[in-house]
Amino acid sequence: MLSLKGNQFFGFAKAGISLTRFSTTTSKQNGVKTAILMLNMGGPQSTDQVPDYLLRIMTDRDMIQLPVQSRLGPWIAQRRAPEVQKKYQQIGGGSPILKWTKLQGELMCKELDSSSPETAPHKHYVGFRYVDPLTENTLQKIEKESPERVVLFSQYPQYSCATSGSSFNSIYTHYRNNSTLPKNIKWSVIDRWGTHPLLIKTFADRIRQELNKFCETKRKHVVILFTAHSLPLKAVNRGDPYPSEIGASVHMVMQELGNSNPYSLAWQSKVGPLPWLAPATDDAIKGYVKQGLKNFILVPIAFVNEHIETLHELDIEYCDELAKEVGVEEIRRAAAPNDHPLFINALSRIVLDHLHHQSAVNPKFLMRCPMCTNPRCRDSKRWYEKICA
Repeated sequence: MLSLKGNQFFGFAKAGISLTRFSTTTSKQNGVKTAILMLNMGGPQSTDQVPDYLLRIMTDRDMIQLPVQSRLGPWIAQRRAPEVQKKYQQIGGGSPILKWTKLQGELMCKELDSSSPETAPHKHYVGFRYVDPLTENTLQKIEKESPERVVLFSQYPQYSCATSGSSFNSIYTHYRNNSTLPKNIKWSVIDRWGTHPLLIKTFADRIRQELNKFCETKRKHVVILFTAHSLPLKAVNRGDPYPSEIGASVHMVMQELGNSNPYSLAWQSKVGPLPWLAPATDDAIKGYVKQGLKNFILVPIAFVNEHIETLHELDIEYCDELAKEVGVEEIRRAAAPNDHPLFINALSRIVLDHLHHQSAVNPKFLMRCPMCTNPRCRDSKRWYEKICA
């Protein structure tokens, strides 16, 4: 088997006033005019961090809702920790997500400094939800460096209340509970970008790289199996936009590829007994093999860098163990965007377009799911509407 292991700036712009005139002495001294906070779930850099990482996940009601969560969440985290630690040991002892995010941020800001000198210097910051560097600690660091503007940039291309929503809600909670919002900083939000043309081209290029490794007689029959982290049907029925946004990304990637191959979408990483989005990725592989389709490329369409779901679940559990078990002929996995030049260009282009856009926040972001009953989500949306006005 083969496996590849605001915003007052916009008011100034409308009035025809140059933004560069408003550089503050503080931002020049600290070398930061535009701060870009890259938000993501994160991953433990060592097995010692796994218990706390799981505890934060299992007690986050935006991520998962459990009965008596304050007691059941810690119990589940403690029980799962040894198994999860073993998986991290098998991929080198920790998650590479921090390494990739830092590199992506550095390369993005380098491009932005060149392409947008009026908003430079740019500096990236990493804000993880469940492991260091935690978002709330990074916010304190940003405040000390006194940039003129902070862009809150979700690194989940497709929006879900459980992922992007949780990160944005945590920022609201931080300022509600622990800190006064700095008055001299302009805030704006990039909440979703799953159909950006350069992101689509990145995924398409990653797929072509793997298709070209199949012999010519097999190549056009290879099944391109897109896979994304699953979501409980309870969240889907509430109106979470994630499934439709994933589907939009898949559709555009296949258009970019000229619909060259058969393809499908499946869902991975289900947790617990409740119904989640289906089919599961492993079940989809089994089903297609039974139908006589035995050559695959797995595409992690919702992930922008390698981490446990790609390096262990896809590479080890599916491309290796499952493939041998069910009789797959050849299976490959498209690499995550990582530091692909097209992807770095996508990040910088998304931020650049955002910095020069008329709106500091997407109106869609300010909407709640139609069946939302979460008061924290309601209050968070109102807060963002105010700070980005």
